[in-house]
Amino acid sequence: MPQSKINTRQRTTLRSLAQHLEIHVSTVSRVLNGTEAEARSAASPEMIARIKQLAKQLNYRPNRQAIGLKTSKTRLIGVILPRLTDLVVATIYEGIDAGATDNQYLTFVGITLDLPERQIQLCETALDQNVEGLLIADARIDNAAFLEEIARRNIPAVLVSRHAPTHCSVTCDDFKGGQMAADHLVQLGHRKICVFAGEAYATTGYDRTNGFIQRCAELGVDIPRHWIIHSGFDTKSGRALGERLFSGDQEKPTAIFAVNDFLAIGLLGALRDSGIQVGRDVAVVGFNDTPIAGELPIGLSTIRSPMYQMGYRSVELLLETIKGGRPESELLEPTLCVRESSNPNVRVYPRLS
Repeated sequence: MPQSKINTRQRTTLRSLAQHLEIHVSTVSRVLNGTEAEARSAASPEMIARIKQLAKQLNYRPNRQAIGLKTSKTRLIGVILPRLTDLVVATIYEGIDAGATDNQYLTFVGITLDLPERQIQLCETALDQNVEGLLIADARIDNAAFLEEIARRNIPAVLVSRHAPTHCSVTCDDFKGGQMAADHLVQLGHRKICVFAGEAYATTGYDRTNGFIQRCAELGVDIPRHWIIHSGFDTKSGRALGERLFSGDQEKPTAIFAVNDFLAIGLLGALRDSGIQVGRDVAVVGFNDTPIAGELPIGLSTIRSPMYQMGYRSVELLLETIKGGRPESELLEPTLCVRESSNPNVRVYPRLS
């Protein structure tokens, strides 16, 4: 072993590691910053082990900006999210982070709060950090110009839990999930059905609502326009809609489909406070199957969305895009989870034939 010393008070560099091991700096670079194949082509297994051991011992950290300037490969992915306080978005991000880690990438995260101007600003900030590609999880129905600009600049990008024409995306099959909720409620005999449709700009709510309404129509059940109600996706909005819907003398639904679990959970609180028994007087179905859905005093029937898998798979498609591929968009399968909030033993009307 060479006797030269490295000054550990200074930043450990590829060159200092190479000098200590008396090998070329390019060999160290390929082992520590390249792929496994590049490492194997540059050094023997024994030398690879020695390089990695010394790098760990001396706390070597790659200078990603320098790597990016030389190779255009910073191993950074920009992730644009609406917010992380939303459990659904947080679960999707866990999948993204796992996918990035498994492929030796890091993520640069920006939170847009669903504001188009922040989306543009944060994407530019991410690109200034030399990210290799973008994962965009708050693509709105009304932001076609922004996505076209991303495509025009040939920036590798994949949409997550959102979709837009001609852009690669990974989503749950939200339309099919809406159909599954409709099949469930109509087969229980419900005819007076309301939809809490979420924000009008979100493709998730749009697809879930349309799948539900179209399937109901195919089964002979029409949803009145005034019972297709748009709002925020949060519990506060669900409670407010429930209080409004079940007060006064107006006709009331016997079943409600909420396009996410938080809307449904807020509704459950309003029904409880009004003395309405969920599952007997009114059936409720949500969407996503967040962890809390099955732990409520009255378990929430919901459509399970593969949130974590959606995030993980989006990384794989983005990396394929970065390498020059043109992957197809993917729809992941939803699953119906029946619990007490739409008790299958309670039928409002006779089962449909």
